[in-house]
Amino acid sequence: MNKVLILLGPTGVGKTHVSLLLAKALHTEIISADSMQVYRHMNIGTAKPTPEERTLIKHHMIDIIDPWEPFSTGRYIEAVMPIIDGLIKKGKMPIVVGGTGLYIKALTRGIFSGPSADWTLRKELLALEEEEPGILYCHLKEIDPDAVQKITPNDTRRIIRALEVSLKSKRPVSEIQKRLTKPLPYKFLKIGLSRDRGELYRIIEDRVDTMLSHGLIEEVKSITEMIRNPDTYGRPVNVPLPSMQAIGYKELALYLSGETSLEDAVRLIKRGSKRYAKRQFTWFRKEEGIHWVDLTGIYDSNEAFSRVNNILRRLLK
Repeated sequence: MNKVLILLGPTGVGKTHVSLLLAKALHTEIISADSMQVYRHMNIGTAKPTPEERTLIKHHMIDIIDPWEPFSTGRYIEAVMPIIDGLIKKGKMPIVVGGTGLYIKALTRGIFSGPSADWTLRKELLALEEEEPGILYCHLKEIDPDAVQKITPNDTRRIIRALEVSLKSKRPVSEIQKRLTKPLPYKFLKIGLSRDRGELYRIIEDRVDTMLSHGLIEEVKSITEMIRNPDTYGRPVNVPLPSMQAIGYKELALYLSGETSLEDAVRLIKRGSKRYAKRQFTWFRKEEGIHWVDLTGIYDSNEAFSRVNNILRRLLK
C-alpha cells in the first residue's frame, strides 16, 4: 500500500524546520494540515513557512481561500487526495505536516460526506444560542447523546454543524458518521514531536512576542478591514468567521475595536496558545500508531531531523 508520512505535534514544537529537512532528504513535497494556514493574508499569526522556505520546498494547502470564505474538513480531504495521488504517481512519498487533529483524523480514518452548509439554518441556530446560551448543546444532547461526547459545550461551530446535519438528514450525525465513514487507501506513517510542557510554553510565549514584533497587529487590522468591506466578498457575513476565531486574531481584533487593552490581548494570546497546545497533546495522545520523538532541550533543527529520520528509516524497512 502507498505510504504517506504524517509529521504532527502541538503548536511551537518545531514541525516546520524538521519537515523542510525531511522533504529535502526524501525529494518530496509538503502538504499542510493546518486549518488556519489555508487562509490567504493570515501569514504571521498562523506561522506559515516563509516565502523562501516555500520556494525551496513546494507546499500544498496553504493560501487557498480568503478569510471570509467557508471551509470544512470535507473540502480539505477533497483537495488533498488528488495531491497525494499525484505525488505518489511521481514516485514521491507525501509529507503531511500540521497540528489540526481533525484534519489528520479525517485523513487516517476517513470522513463522511454530510449535507452541504445551510446558511439560513445556521443563522437561525446561532440566533437561538445568542438568545439562550447553551440551548443548542442541550438540544444536541437530547437528539444525539453520542455526538455530544465528542464536542465541548463551548464549541458552538461544531454543535451547529452537528445539528445542521441531524436536522437535514433526519438522523443523528453520529449514526451517519459511523455508516458513511471510510478509511483512505494509504498506509500512514505517523511521527509526533513533543517537548517538556514548560519548555514548550516558553517557546510559545517567545513566538507570540516575535509575531507581534513582525507586524501581527497590522496584519489583523488589514484583514478585519477587508472583512468589513462588503465589496471584498460581495455579501454580509451572517455567522462568526472561523478564520477570525484563530488565536491571535480574535484577541487583537478586540484590541483594535477598543474592547480590550493591548496588554490584555497579548496575555490572552499567550494563554490561548498554551491551552491550544495542551488540547493538541490530549488529542494526539488518543491517536493510535504515533511514534513520538521527544525534542526537549533540542533547538538545532539538524539534530531534531536526525532523530526523526532514524525512526522513519525503521518504519520504512
